[in-house]
Amino acid sequence: MFEGKSVAVVVPAYNEERLIGRVVETMPDFVDRIYVVDDCSRDETCGIVRGYHDRDALKERLVLLEHQANSGVGAALRTGYRQALDDGMDVVAVMAGDAQMDPDELDKVIGPVARGEADYVKGNRLFTGEAWRVIPRYRFLGNSVLSLLTKVASGYWHVADSQTGYTAISKEALALLPLDKLYPRYGYPNHMLVMLNVFNQRVRDVPIRPVYNVGEVSGIRLRKVVPTIAWLLVNCFWWRMLEKYVIRDFHPLVFFYFLAAVLLPPGLIIGFYLIVFRLLVGPVAVTSALFAVFLTVSGLQFMLFAMMFDMEYNRELR
Repeated sequence: MFEGKSVAVVVPAYNEERLIGRVVETMPDFVDRIYVVDDCSRDETCGIVRGYHDRDALKERLVLLEHQANSGVGAALRTGYRQALDDGMDVVAVMAGDAQMDPDELDKVIGPVARGEADYVKGNRLFTGEAWRVIPRYRFLGNSVLSLLTKVASGYWHVADSQTGYTAISKEALALLPLDKLYPRYGYPNHMLVMLNVFNQRVRDVPIRPVYNVGEVSGIRLRKVVPTIAWLLVNCFWWRMLEKYVIRDFHPLVFFYFLAAVLLPPGLIIGFYLIVFRLLVGPVAVTSALFAVFLTVSGLQFMLFAMMFDMEYNRELR
């Protein structure tokens, strides 16, 4: 229990035989349930967890949930979340099975949720400035790009470090979400934020320490992950516009985004074509240049106004 609330931690694990033991052993005492969700590991992850389950101190707290096929980290979270709801847990946190999340910071992550100050809390490794020195540069840059896109797609303009999985959510918020639609693989934290925004849930960032070089092995390939999640965010963005600003509560910002989508791309394409034409062929017509400028500037203005409306509308979701 933590401040009178029951606490569960979902630990998605795939081939984590080297580090899953450290995660289980260092779990704080106030955690009532530890749901280790094995995503069809090919190593001894399940055997190690079963060994811990035989210990009297963990017999009532540790639960092993096994997938029969590898479904992805998002699917593993769905399994853990559903079990936590079935067990009536008040606060449900997520910690990875590779020991990259400091257990000493768990109280800081779940605190705002337990006290009713936020519906969803996510760790932010960028607050302290350590991230640039600790996180591998290619991952830091990929994270930065996806964090910017997630701000636009989710409507939570105040949050950063979208890819961190160190999170906590309230029982009430979790019950609202359509968990069966949660993206099954690495893009789940981005999709989660979009869904939370549609349901007007309060989201807060808390500073956490980035943990690397503890023996973890990353299966993330940025060349594949960044384009995949970027496309996911494009789809999530338009779904949020339709669901939140048309179906649930009509807002004119959808017109601004629509006009930006209509004007800006052709303006940029025509402008690029005219620049190439000027460099390779010769002078371009003034009217053509003015037309390209008009489309580009108008599209940018509509987009910026739409973003401002979105920021204002979601200001209270902090």
